[in-house]
Amino acid sequence: MATSEAMYIASVVGTYWFVSIAMVYLNKILMSNDGLSIPAPLFVTWFQCVVTVLICWVAGLCGQCARRSNNNNGNSGQYAPLSASEDGKPANAPKPGFCSQFPKAEYLLGPARKIFPLTLVFVGMITFNNLCLQLVEVSFYNVARSLTIVFNVMLSRVFLGIESSTKTILCLGIVIVGFVMGSHGELNFSVVGTIAGVLSSLFVSLNSIFTKYVLPAVDDNHWKLTFYNNVNASLLFLPLIYAFERDTILAASEQLTSTAFWSAMCVAGFFGFSIGIVTVLQIKATTPLTHNISGTAKAAVQSLMAFYLWGNQPTVMGVLGIFTVLGGSLLYTFVKMNENTNIPPTKQHSSSPAPREQEMSKV
Repeated sequence: MATSEAMYIASVVGTYWFVSIAMVYLNKILMSNDGLSIPAPLFVTWFQCVVTVLICWVAGLCGQCARRSNNNNGNSGQYAPLSASEDGKPANAPKPGFCSQFPKAEYLLGPARKIFPLTLVFVGMITFNNLCLQLVEVSFYNVARSLTIVFNVMLSRVFLGIESSTKTILCLGIVIVGFVMGSHGELNFSVVGTIAGVLSSLFVSLNSIFTKYVLPAVDDNHWKLTFYNNVNASLLFLPLIYAFERDTILAASEQLTSTAFWSAMCVAGFFGFSIGIVTVLQIKATTPLTHNISGTAKAAVQSLMAFYLWGNQPTVMGVLGIFTVLGGSLLYTFVKMNENTNIPPTKQHSSSPAPREQEMSKV
């Protein structure tokens, strides 16, 4: 049993690493490859939002079928009453399948309006993220977007009134030092790309805070939120694409008729949706702390692989910057987890920090 459990955990962690790294690399190709890409990050992101909407819709249909299969009546979509065991708990409860977690994908104007402020933040987050990925080297990407935890602490203080300990401030100082070192050591440094990375980090933090406030509008269901958010974003991107990227898209007739381009776009969109699933699976299979450690290690491997795959020229200062950022982020994780375990249960919810950066679709 122990061997089987270890193999399952290893497979989940391996899948998380593969999906996450592949998603970043695919998006980099779609953003900056001369023969395959279109220099239109808004259009690329819009298409991936559309793919996510379609997957949510199909997953919702599968969820309905899975729930009906657990219903003795067969077609009402509701679980049948369960008989009680001797201890008063339900007996013979049908074990819900994987697909049962996906709700029906329906778009109602009431919840959509409540979620729209979050969508504005979401659009800013993924737009600046993809612009950063387009303009900076992949090896520098994690450094350019490393200030998320800094903004998390700052915005938690502003919006939630959460104070930070001295240890937390020291960890953030390490991350900022690593950001400066990595920027100074980057040979192909892009000012616009780095600013886009910083803005992406800001919007990631805002996204975490806004998500907390709008989740009740969709019954605290993250899959419903994903569906509404991506439908809203798909609609919001259309006028932006028309205003800023219309000529670029019309001039890219070769890519628009390329099977390779559309295949890569669909795969990237599928990975963008899958990252949410594998992130949840990794947290459930391990712990939140282990998930953050795994994510930090993955970021290190992702950056080092980029030196080889993309031919990025490393510098001593640049590599030190990468590992300083990752080291500061890892220390921050340990500090916050330790602080949270020392908070009384009655105060832990109100004192908890803003959620750590979550890998969102298209990120």
